Amino acid sequence: MTMLDRMRRHRNLLKWSLAPLILAFGAFFVPTNNTAGAAPDQVLAQVDDETITVAAFQRRYNLQLQQYRGAYGGQINEQMLRQLGIDQQILQGLVDEQAMVAEARKRAFAVSDTEVRQRILSLPAFMENGQFIGETRYRQLLSAQNPPLSTREFEDQLRRAILAEKLRTSVTGWVSVNDDEVAQEYRRRNEKVKLDLVPLAPDQFRSQVTVSDADLQQRFDANKEAYRIGEKRKVKYALLEVEKVREAVQVPDADVEAFYTQNKAQYTTEGRVRASHILLKTEGKDDATVKAKAESLLAQAKAPGADFAALAKANSEDEGSAVNGGDLNYFGRGQMVPEFEQAAFSLKAGEVSDLVKTTFGYHIIKVIDSQPEATRPVAEVKPEIVEQLKWQKAQQESEQIAKAMEASIKTPADMDRVAAERGVTVVDSPLFQRSEPIGALGVAPDVSQRAFTMKDGEVTPALRVSRGWVFATPSGKQDSYLPQLAEVTDRVRDDVVKDKAAALLKARASAIAADLRKAPDFAAAVKKAGYEVKTTELLARGGSLPDIGPNPEVDTAVFAMTPGSVTDAITTSTGAVIVRVAERADVTDAQIAEGRDTLREELANQRRDRFFSAYMAKAKTGLKIDVKQDVLTQIMGPMPAAPAFPAPTSVPGAQ
Repeated sequence: MTMLDRMRRHRNLLKWSLAPLILAFGAFFVPTNNTAGAAPDQVLAQVDDETITVAAFQRRYNLQLQQYRGAYGGQINEQMLRQLGIDQQILQGLVDEQAMVAEARKRAFAVSDTEVRQRILSLPAFMENGQFIGETRYRQLLSAQNPPLSTREFEDQLRRAILAEKLRTSVTGWVSVNDDEVAQEYRRRNEKVKLDLVPLAPDQFRSQVTVSDADLQQRFDANKEAYRIGEKRKVKYALLEVEKVREAVQVPDADVEAFYTQNKAQYTTEGRVRASHILLKTEGKDDATVKAKAESLLAQAKAPGADFAALAKANSEDEGSAVNGGDLNYFGRGQMVPEFEQAAFSLKAGEVSDLVKTTFGYHIIKVIDSQPEATRPVAEVKPEIVEQLKWQKAQQESEQIAKAMEASIKTPADMDRVAAERGVTVVDSPLFQRSEPIGALGVAPDVSQRAFTMKDGEVTPALRVSRGWVFATPSGKQDSYLPQLAEVTDRVRDDVVKDKAAALLKARASAIAADLRKAPDFAAAVKKAGYEVKTTELLARGGSLPDIGPNPEVDTAVFAMTPGSVTDAITTSTGAVIVRVAERADVTDAQIAEGRDTLREELANQRRDRFFSAYMAKAKTGLKIDVKQDVLTQIMGPMPAAPAFPAPTSVPGAQ
């Protein structure tokens, strides 16, 4: 991790230093969203006598949304979270927490005011120079949350957290891990091997395969059930398209202005600077000595004609940026620790700071470029806003129209009549299986599910699909049947080719492996066989192998071998691979001794977690748990259509 990453991560830790306290069980107090008509005190779930309210759920949901947005920015939105089932996970988490409290009280655990107070006095966020910050600042810190958090609310959450902690300690306190188990796990995690890989792909053998009619018939006769044609249904449906509603939507200029004013931040590019720095670390060193060296470097950096990049390369102790002449690239406010940020943003392009002291050491900062905050004018962003508001209004109006249609549609004849009145086309779908797209309607799981369960003459309620809202009624079916070979020839042929290619691959790989085990020059023998060697770095178990990815079977083989040994041909998801162990890095007893205590605690906690989860699963069977899914639907609205997920990126601050 570079110094830049560490500084950003440290800044983030400062920002969220209160999170573990305010969360207690995780319920961070943030502004609630519109709950779609559900009152904040409405009961969403009940665990014995304990209730979970809409407000409690919304707070937790908003926290999760903030965390995802903080990690992925604009790449993930609320619709994607819904598709991931985050709302259900959060509700289940709240239920589990209430269950812990209920079980703790059943077992007569209690938390006194003194225990709560002692915990507050020991929490790092409420301490300064090893002392409690005082009652006034304690209250101020809580009231500064958004919205303000009272001491009663915070201490109630803390009391419940301590209660659950007592239950877990009581249930799992006996769990331990012995030295042999720790040593075995340490070796498993930390011993490494460097490998020479020879991957073989089955596609190169497909051209060598010939398939006769007899092969096809034999494969089909032996596997008829595998080629069974599943049950199919067809529906007649009326689709209210959001796009067509959008075409008729008008957006007044006043709405554009209001949206722009309310969301001005999203059209504002924050000020940022590009800076380079020289860092001299102070950790474990004499501060005065480090400062003296830093002052000497500062004088050199400020001298006329000084080459700051060369000074940074030669002297900076930030390993991540030193190789780039100290360059940290562009960053905005809130990404660096305060002292560094204040200095960087106070400089003009080309200026060099005085010494800047942070928790990392002494910095000399040079600003390469400075870009002020800029806001795009409303005239420039108006087309974007108009399109966004059109879609929002179209979504709202189409839902209102769909619900109005739903009230009048009880039979297929009603569907035809109401669709004609609304100018909505009624379409007959082709036959489809449960997992197949429904003709032009596309992938519509809710429609597919109902098509296979509805009776003739029934009509679905308004169902949300990717293109809008749909009503559907059964219009035909085809039972499952065993086909003739002619109907599935292509499928059978492809399976025969795959099997024969795999057999040729296996035979060829086994022969090559036998030759390589005897060859005096591994690389030369691989080249003679027509393949190439791919060499890895030192890898621990679970490491990703070139062209293969992680492979437990390879791990099992190579970690039991000595350097120079060659495996048999190992089947992989992409074909086969032959592996030679080029080098081993084994774990020493001294390394195990150094990491023993930390790993022992980690392993013990894992065992405690598993045992406690099993304990709570059984305990919950004795609790009265009532989850009101209809209220959750009222809060969240209907499930949105499946989004196209972006490619994942690294999470800021991730290690």
